Order: sequence, then C-alpha cells, then structure tokens
Amino acid sequence: MIITHYAHRLPADYDVDIIRKRAKARGHLFDGIPELCFKAFLLRERGRFGAIANEYSSLYLWRKDDGFRDFLVDGRTKSVTDSFGRPQIETRFALDAHRGRAGEARYAYTNEQDIAPDTDLTAAFAAEIERNRERALAPDIVAAAVGVDARSWKLTRVLLSAHELDPAEAGTAYEILHLAKPLLDTLPAAHAATEERAHAFA
Repeated sequence: MIITHYAHRLPADYDVDIIRKRAKARGHLFDGIPELCFKAFLLRERGRFGAIANEYSSLYLWRKDDGFRDFLVDGRTKSVTDSFGRPQIETRFALDAHRGRAGEARYAYTNEQDIAPDTDLTAAFAAEIERNRERALAPDIVAAAVGVDARSWKLTRVLLSAHELDPAEAGTAYEILHLAKPLLDTLPAAHAATEERAHAFA
C-alpha cells in the first residue's frame, strides 16, 4: 500500500467556499477508482485547528502501486494542475492500515516523526505497526495508517476520525470535506485482528 498527500496553500483572502463546492462536485468522481482505499478532500482554514493559512489538500491510501501509477498517467491530475499548479506529492510506503469502528469520517490528522540514525529499524517498524493497530481500536477512529519515507527516514501517521482529537497527540488537523472510499471496507478491521490474536493465545 502507498500513502500519498499533496497540498495547495491558498491566499489569505481566498474564498474557501470555492473549495467546499469543488469537493462536493468532484468527490463522486473518485468513488470507483481502482485500487484506491480512500481519498480525503481536506481543508485547513486559517484560525481553525491552529492554522495560520488556508490550505486545500488531498490524502490518498492506495491498495496497490498500480493504482497510483494509473492516477498519474491517465490524466486524473490535470484538473489539479490546471487549477492550482503542479503539486509536490509526498509518498509513503504504508507499513500498516486498519479500519476502525466509527462511521462517518469528519476529521483527518497527520503526524510526522523522524527516525533517529541509530534506531533499530526492525524494532521501530514493529512498534509503529502495533501502535497503529491499537490506535485504530479507539471508538472515534474510521481508519488508521502509518507509512515510511525511506529517503528521509520519516514516519507519517494518518488518522481519519469521526470526532475532533487532541492535536498535541494526533498531529496536524484537517476538516474532511468529502471522503471517497472505494476500497475502505477491504482494509482489515482492527477489532477483528485483536480478537484473532486473543483467540490464538487463549
């Protein structure tokens, strides 16, 4: 799986209702994209969640890299580049992704952590996978994922939540304007994985 995220900083006087209407109008176009677990249309609005500027961004979780490849080559980025210019797409290889029990996702959170040079990577990745699965068990979580940038050695934690979370713990907060979720239900359920492990050790 691959996590991708790109953002567009908007002028201070930009009418963010334009972004809300764009997400509403275009959201359904992503409901049938192959190999896409979800795409979140995100907004950070100046003065909210500690944001100092308006920002529109898109967050994806791809089940297979072919889906991301096709997204790049079949012209789906044209509407973005025509409207906002060519974005810098942050790409992470997903270490883990699980569904939670919550229903509608209204907020997204991203949190980056540097991996120190002397860190045991095997142990660090195992700990992050376990942490992600535990986080997905929280009652307000729709989905949780964690990925790694193997160039800069950073971890990126992603949460989709039904309710606002503590940003000091969860990270940078976004309002979800629309969540396209073609394959979200194919992610393993965190509670099911926990129950399976409990039975294995019973």
